[in-house]
Parts: sequence; C-alpha cells; structure tokens
Amino acid sequence: MKVARQAKILELIVKNEIGTQEELTARLEEAGFNATQATVSRDIREMKLTKVADAAGKLRYVAFKTTEDDMNEKYIRIFLDGFLSMDNAGNILVIKTVSGMAMAVAAALDHMDLPEIVGSIAGDDTIMCAVRTLDDTIALMGKLKKLIEKR
Repeated sequence: MKVARQAKILELIVKNEIGTQEELTARLEEAGFNATQATVSRDIREMKLTKVADAAGKLRYVAFKTTEDDMNEKYIRIFLDGFLSMDNAGNILVIKTVSGMAMAVAAALDHMDLPEIVGSIAGDDTIMCAVRTLDDTIALMGKLKKLIEKR
C-alpha cells in the first residue's frame, strides 16, 4: 500500500499545487487512501519532496530529483512491486497487477521513458497500454521481461 500511496502522492503534486501536509492528506483521502498526517510526513521525507515557490510566491511540494537515475529506479521499483503478468492482444499490452496497484504501475510506466507506449488505461488490477505497432509490443515486452529478470 505504501508504494501505491507514494505513487499517488507523486501524481497529486504534479497535477495540483499542494502546499501543506494537511492538503495532501485530504487529497489522498479523496483518492481512497486512508493516511494520517504522520504517515504523509514520513512519505514526504522518504520521497525527498521539497517545497518551492511558484510565480506568485505560494509554496508547493515538488519531487526533488537528485538524478534521473534515482527517479527511474523508483519507477522501476513501483513497476516490479505491482507487476504480476503481461500478455498482448495485437498492439495492446495487457498487464496484470496486484489488486489496487494498476494506477501506480501505469503511472510508473508513463515515466519510464518507454517510447513504444502511446498511452495507458488502468483499472484496479489491469492496465491496457496502447502500443504503436505489434513489433513495438513485442520489443516492449522484451524490455519489461529484462527488468523483471533482474529482480
């Protein structure tokens, strides 16, 4: 649940201007995550989130990226933590995940620099990725298998 919650936190701070732990906690609850302010505080620290001032001077949380590799490792870890299986139906890659992890895994895939993926849709435990061609789908499955085998 921690991985899914932290993935949701990343999604929330990217899409919204969130400046307080209380606001972040409330947004998480709206998204179906039951987290206390203390839990959110720990997540912020673990994720190395920081506050920056926007153009109007209002502070908001952002993900502090020490290096691109650090962030990519986090996305790969989210993918691996939620992944169960994959199969293709032509140029559509169908990924099965642990229950409740599909959105987190789809968000991780979106950030993993996989140019074969045009877009993805996630439910509770299933992701459908639209891939450019059947050949790209096969190549993508190979890339993902290599990540899984390194586990």
